[in-house]
Amino acid sequence: MEHQKFHDLDDETIEAVTQTFKALSDTTRVRILNLICQREYSVNEIAETLGLGQSTISHQLRYLKNLRLVKARREGTMMYYSIDDYHVINVLHQVIEHVQH
Repeated sequence: MEHQKFHDLDDETIEAVTQTFKALSDTTRVRILNLICQREYSVNEIAETLGLGQSTISHQLRYLKNLRLVKARREGTMMYYSIDDYHVINVLHQVIEHVQH
């Protein structure tokens, strides 16, 4: 496999890459991303499935949404979340495969 060369990364790009890796360094955020890559979930469904509080899930989803890793859709009073960037999910799954190998 040939590796791409990246030259002269600007400060904004470096910061965005760093923030993305920070997002993937939190166990709750990894659990959320792993869950919602399967299908769209509401905050309540995520909280129930992961056994965490709704406020914790909402906080983490807001963080992930600000990084454009997840997107939200409103239906009535409910918010549903799904993956917004499959590039990052592919990286996450490659790391999971690496760890499980």
